[in-house]
Amino acid sequence: MKTASAPPTRRPEAAGGLARRQVHAVAGCYFVASFAALGLPPYLTSILPGLGDPHGHWAGLLYIVPTVFSALGAPLWGRLADQFGRKRLLLRAQLGLSVSFLLAGLADSLPAFTLALVLQGFLGGTFAATNGYLAAALEGPGLSRALTLMQGSARAALVAAPILVGALSPWLSPHRQYLVMALLPLAAAALLARLPEPTRAAEPEPRSSAAPARPSPGPDRGLRALYAYEFAFVFATIVSFPYLIALVDQRIPGIDATVAGLLFALPHLCYLLLASRVHTAFLHRPRTGLALGFALVAAGLAGHGPAHSLPAFALARVVLGGGLTLGLVCLSVLAADAARGRAPGRMFGILELVSKGGAVAAGVVAMLVNSAFGVGSPVLVGTAAALVAAAFPLLHHSVRSR
Repeated sequence: MKTASAPPTRRPEAAGGLARRQVHAVAGCYFVASFAALGLPPYLTSILPGLGDPHGHWAGLLYIVPTVFSALGAPLWGRLADQFGRKRLLLRAQLGLSVSFLLAGLADSLPAFTLALVLQGFLGGTFAATNGYLAAALEGPGLSRALTLMQGSARAALVAAPILVGALSPWLSPHRQYLVMALLPLAAAALLARLPEPTRAAEPEPRSSAAPARPSPGPDRGLRALYAYEFAFVFATIVSFPYLIALVDQRIPGIDATVAGLLFALPHLCYLLLASRVHTAFLHRPRTGLALGFALVAAGLAGHGPAHSLPAFALARVVLGGGLTLGLVCLSVLAADAARGRAPGRMFGILELVSKGGAVAAGVVAMLVNSAFGVGSPVLVGTAAALVAAAFPLLHHSVRSR
């Protein structure tokens, strides 16, 4: 017999009515959306020769084209999500990705492919849409765990996609694989349509009542610090991405494409293995973890230079993976704290703008230094940036404690 109230044996729901299985469903949708968006760009140097760029010189610039337009659209989509509903805008993002992937796979010229990447960026924006959806229902440690899970979904895509793309390349070119990938966000949209519109038990409250025991540096100052950390961390890690496959080919001549893809994915595999433990260990000291993350990123990137064998290169990637895990998890904790008492769509829209800005800067710098100094130079730039940034989270924590 049906009852109006939930049975006592039902799995506990998160704040706002999102059950754990629903959060996991959102993570699964984020994974499939990230699969092509994050997994195919490392193969731009293989795609572009068939589109009229025989040496792949435009790879660095095209790597950031979706990022640029995602950054430009993120604040707009975030505000619209707060106004018209987070679920509706999340569905829009998934459908936008499906259309843009289809156009990219059908493109037969460099301008047409570039236009598809522009649309991918502007019509996508699943990062802000997904995080805004979750932040409308969750807060505090629950939200930071969910954000860590979303990063895990993206890392899982970065582990699986480059390997799968490399393995399928002998039968289906990376360019035409965009056509297959277009089905993934379409399937995600179908699943998301079954999920509820998220609402919190109490919509944004004053920060003092949401976290009375935690000293606050002030809303603007806390957000500025979060945005600065996000920009610096994204720049330091992303700057090595566009030419990494080319660097692997140079350092380890004759390496199999599948193994090269695995090396690219290795830091993200580290995240999948370690993120949960890191979240528990650094939940109450995220700035310390972020500083340590920057330091390990610097050490890992520095190790790429002298690595001329598969074991040495793999070790450098593992060290980088440790830094990536610490940084991303601790940034999620800081973002969850900053989201208290704020409209989540707008905040995460601006956070995506800042994050994409770091990625854009990384792509431009990678292209310039690669042209001037070769494929080994982007990892040196990332090393320097991470070393400079490592001290700032601790300095900011020291200022807050006074």
